[in-house]
Amino acid sequence: MKRIIVDFKKLTPEILKLLVEKYPDGYDDLNIISFKNAAGEIVECVEVRTEDTIYLVKVSTKLERTMENYDEDDYEDFADDDPEAVQPPEELADEVDEDDDID
Repeated sequence: MKRIIVDFKKLTPEILKLLVEKYPDGYDDLNIISFKNAAGEIVECVEVRTEDTIYLVKVSTKLERTMENYDEDDYEDFADDDPEAVQPPEELADEVDEDDDID
């Protein structure tokens, strides 16, 4: 199985849908996986799986708000693998997210 770490900037409609299905009421501390990346930084993620891939999606305020406001119809005009389809929530779009510097 492939293991892929996904930052909010690379979140696709397909992965977002998987997250919302797995965590319909949101995720909590018990769902968060923490590890050190190659740079020695601690990374916190939640996990979703497909038949051939494990996605570790980095936890952020943007992710939480996007999951809370998820509506499948918002993404019907986009391909499932289009990372530009998922945009930051409006109230956070102008704020700097400290996770943006971690890739």
